Amino acid sequence: MAEYPPDITASEGARLTEVTKDWALAHGLTVRPPPAVIAAEADPQNILATAVPVTLFPSPFPKVCFDQGVAVQKAYNELYASISQDEEFLARMVQEIGDSDDFITELWKVHLRVKEEGYVQHKSLGLFRSDYMVHQDATGSGPQIKQVEFNTIASSFGGLSSQTCQLHKYLSSTEYPLLKNSIARGTLTLPPNNSAAGLASGIREAFVAYGAPSTGHSKCVIFLVQDGERNIFDQKHLEYALQSSTEDIPVFRLPFSQTHQHTRLAEGVGRQLLYTPPQLPGRVFEVAVIYMRSGYGPGDYPDARAWEARYLLERSAAIKCPSVLTQVAGTKKVQQVLATPSTSSNPSILGRYLPSSSSLPALARTFTNIYPLDTSEAGLAARAIATDPELCKGYVLKPQREGGGNNIYRAAIPGFLRTVPEAHWPSYILMELITPPPVHNTILRNGRLEQGGVICELGIYGTCLWDGEAGTISHNEQAGYLLRTKGDQSEEGGVAAGYGCMDSCALV
Repeated sequence: MAEYPPDITASEGARLTEVTKDWALAHGLTVRPPPAVIAAEADPQNILATAVPVTLFPSPFPKVCFDQGVAVQKAYNELYASISQDEEFLARMVQEIGDSDDFITELWKVHLRVKEEGYVQHKSLGLFRSDYMVHQDATGSGPQIKQVEFNTIASSFGGLSSQTCQLHKYLSSTEYPLLKNSIARGTLTLPPNNSAAGLASGIREAFVAYGAPSTGHSKCVIFLVQDGERNIFDQKHLEYALQSSTEDIPVFRLPFSQTHQHTRLAEGVGRQLLYTPPQLPGRVFEVAVIYMRSGYGPGDYPDARAWEARYLLERSAAIKCPSVLTQVAGTKKVQQVLATPSTSSNPSILGRYLPSSSSLPALARTFTNIYPLDTSEAGLAARAIATDPELCKGYVLKPQREGGGNNIYRAAIPGFLRTVPEAHWPSYILMELITPPPVHNTILRNGRLEQGGVICELGIYGTCLWDGEAGTISHNEQAGYLLRTKGDQSEEGGVAAGYGCMDSCALV
């Protein structure tokens, strides 16, 4: 194939903009418009939607790297399900993060309160996403993926990702063959993507595993969401996929801030969670599954009442996605400990969680160098790098946070650390930056085209259902993929945060 993606003329760009924009609006590849596009007071009824930022072409992505990510996802699911059951290890991670991270400390307190009275629900659901970038070092060796992070809560964009793949498939059939630098129909290798259906199947498995309701009310699934959620349509695609099954699965959206208003525990020892929809005050449902698309950062817990809401949900009989333990397992500190190079005095802990897995070497190959910022030997070495104005340029500093906009990059690291009390440094990790190969593409954002170099980040979804009391996994599947792309001048890649865009893979 000639150079890909091809250069396009101004008129071709205008045509692709029109076609892409209309397809996105017609197929729910949309978000609520950001304030920069439509002022909130101009849409008081919240009736408007706009196309998500998206690439005009699927970005070239090495097939060997794509296959590498898909191949290890079920092993990653099993790994994090196993870690979530190791309370002693997680307690040590929380202790090592220390009081410098109030959010993780408060989250752990919720677990300890429930543990003291006893959990009534031992099943847990994980809708996971493992994020990678292609690494191409200077030695000329072949490309390989390196893990950026592993998400255990609110692993978003599964709904929009499957739609993006459908968009690019449509464009490859109808528009690319018409370009001056044409791409013949069927030339691109576009992998299938069932992310919306795959994630919904995980929720469905938990809904069934919950068993028959015991309160005389019908079962339901709660999507626990943030107030003013702009990324609502991504969540809606999962909801619609879930409800398209043969089973009757009522799904309700509950803002986390309204938990106390609309839920309560049933009387008795079962602690069943009962939900009364505000628009249906005469109906009561027994909540089988809580799918959290909120609660992952300090902003969701503005006061003690919000923490009491999380405690209410955690102590209930509903299957949580995720439980507090699973959320803590997704901290950067755990990722750092897993990725610490094995030595005779400090052997890898992977074998403890996957004792009979043949996937351990493949799993370990996805790790990049990550270091603590504590007072251990490795931590002191990392501190020397992080505070050196030259050495720091090959690294990113990360807190224990989900969502975009939290990381500190390269030369900004020393100055940032000077603003943080040294006692709080252990709550950060230092990660060696991954060096992706150069890729270019055109991004359509808010009706305007942006052309240039881009960086792609691959996310592989997985679903896993396990029983912590029995120590068994009843469901473990890979569930599609996500490709997010950002301009190569942007450090952060969160699409909802406004930095990146939706994309899909053209395997090469």
